[in-house]
Amino acid sequence: MTAIAQTATGAVAAPRISPSATLRHTMTLSWRSLVQIKHNPMELLDLSVQPVMFLLLFTYVFGGAIAGSTGDYLQFALPGLVAQNMLFASMTTAVGLNTDITKGVFDRLRSLPIARSAPLAGRIVADTLKQVWAFALFLGLGLVLGFRVHTGLLGVAGALAVLLAFALAMSWVAVLVGLRASDQEKVQILMFSLMMPITFTSNAFVRTDTMPSWLQKWVEVNPVSHLSDAVRGLLSGGPVASHAGISLLWAVGIAVVFAPLSIRAFRNRV
Repeated sequence: MTAIAQTATGAVAAPRISPSATLRHTMTLSWRSLVQIKHNPMELLDLSVQPVMFLLLFTYVFGGAIAGSTGDYLQFALPGLVAQNMLFASMTTAVGLNTDITKGVFDRLRSLPIARSAPLAGRIVADTLKQVWAFALFLGLGLVLGFRVHTGLLGVAGALAVLLAFALAMSWVAVLVGLRASDQEKVQILMFSLMMPITFTSNAFVRTDTMPSWLQKWVEVNPVSHLSDAVRGLLSGGPVASHAGISLLWAVGIAVVFAPLSIRAFRNRV
């Protein structure tokens, strides 16, 4: 039974929720968000149309000019496109969170006997798991177009694990933007202004040595570059450990900085 404390003035304090109950509430709300896709498949539209569109455009419009052939470019660019899509998909978390707050969904959830953090954590977990669909769509379409995995199922699982770890960290950035922005339009502008430069100034789409020397210095430390190289190594073969390690360090650093800021903003907003 959940204990309810009484203050010195006689007021009844909020019930204390145990860690196990908090986890259970979070998973329940995550499942609630995922089950909605069954009744409204359009919720996966953003994670379906963009991967197909970007993969086809970059492969068949830019591939020949950049790499000499679409097949060679596809083998190089698909891991970078997966990393880029993961970052852009974080906008879904920001927009969805902003919508839930402005429309009063969080107020209704707060009236339930659940942990206060469960609605926020549930959305983060659900949106992170949706990235699995985007990854599978990218990889499946890539295989149809000619991309080849040279590392087997273990490499695919490793690539997905690194991507999900980074997506989970970036979700805290999205949460902060979703809480701070006043409406959906501002959320989209802020997220796009952040994600666009960091992805296109990386080696996700072109090799670092083709860029100006002054830009190469930034590309070499850009977290998206390390993430793209880690996914390339895990899917196509090549150096993995250093790039995957740096990507995970970036993920930890982003989470350490933005998670407290997001939680504080959540408490002030909700």
